[in-house]
Amino acid sequence: MENKRTCLYDRHVQLGALIQPFGGFDMPIQYSNIIDEHNAVRQHCGVFDVSHMGEVTVRGRDAERYVNHIFTNDITDAPVGKVYYGMMLYEDGGTVDDLLVYKMGENDFFLVINAANIDKDVAWMEAHTDGFDIELKHVSDYYGQLAVQGPESEQVVEQVLGLPCQDLVFYTTKRVDVDGETLVLSRTGYTGEDGFEIYGSHAYIQGAWDKLMESGRCKPCGLGCRDTLRFEVGLPLYGDELSADISPVMAGLSMFCKLDKPEFIGKEALVRQKEEGVAKRVIGIELSDRAIPRHGYAVLKDGEVIGEVTTGYHTISTDKSVCMALVDSRFAKLGTEVMIQIRKKTFPGVVVKKRFYEKNYKR
Repeated sequence: MENKRTCLYDRHVQLGALIQPFGGFDMPIQYSNIIDEHNAVRQHCGVFDVSHMGEVTVRGRDAERYVNHIFTNDITDAPVGKVYYGMMLYEDGGTVDDLLVYKMGENDFFLVINAANIDKDVAWMEAHTDGFDIELKHVSDYYGQLAVQGPESEQVVEQVLGLPCQDLVFYTTKRVDVDGETLVLSRTGYTGEDGFEIYGSHAYIQGAWDKLMESGRCKPCGLGCRDTLRFEVGLPLYGDELSADISPVMAGLSMFCKLDKPEFIGKEALVRQKEEGVAKRVIGIELSDRAIPRHGYAVLKDGEVIGEVTTGYHTISTDKSVCMALVDSRFAKLGTEVMIQIRKKTFPGVVVKKRFYEKNYKR
């Protein structure tokens, strides 16, 4: 089956981007190089084509009750314009996906899901609509999406795109009417920096991309540095730090699971995991060497395999070899000394916090 392409694909090719498959799409991995693009976002402004992400709208009398039923976070009586992060879970506590829920109006929600999971997620949502008076619409084919990220992103969005965004604080959203269409604009992102995500028609997104490129005020960024940026600030990637086999409790994301709300799919499993403990946990490890731990590499203790690396890099912002790894819980304590197998050698490491770099958001 051929990969899909976003509405900006031709522009990535014109810019000489390295294109590779990701989540069923042919996506730009880098334009110049990952380090330059990463630093542009940390220090100035970078723009990402994230049109491969999926969007679903949930509207109707029971929309809030339905979203609360399938989502781990609590959106009860949420103010309009608030954005929530959380997960959808299987009954056993495994993760269907992690996602954002935007409250656009009373009983009007906009859900943003991961590209690789779109079909699975939508089928799963549709399978759980019984007993709810809602209209669930899969609108991924309509929306393109840009992420404008970095400390200069507010001025760029205001001045280059003419979108008023100063009023938004972190994890809030609003609708903006432009050129006869309604955009969704939010102060969100996946980089650990201040930034915005803009959802609109393909024609709008193409025009906005062109304006951003012509302005010379932001660098086009690929999925390569999107991964290094999110990793440094400890944000999970579905398929690595969350999966059908990795629950939010195992991933250290319990704060996004409100166990005091009446019920949601998978709640009982999470309550049990909190009470009884989990066999494995996602941790951070820092190596004393410059060797780079990659996904799938074994983590050892006293010569025994105790887990494996989920994501690893030599960080661009802090110049350290670090990784996230899923290990036996008894070795998850901060300060625990472990070894990582990198090809034929082993390298010493120590368990540290998963946030390897401090986030810089506008609160």
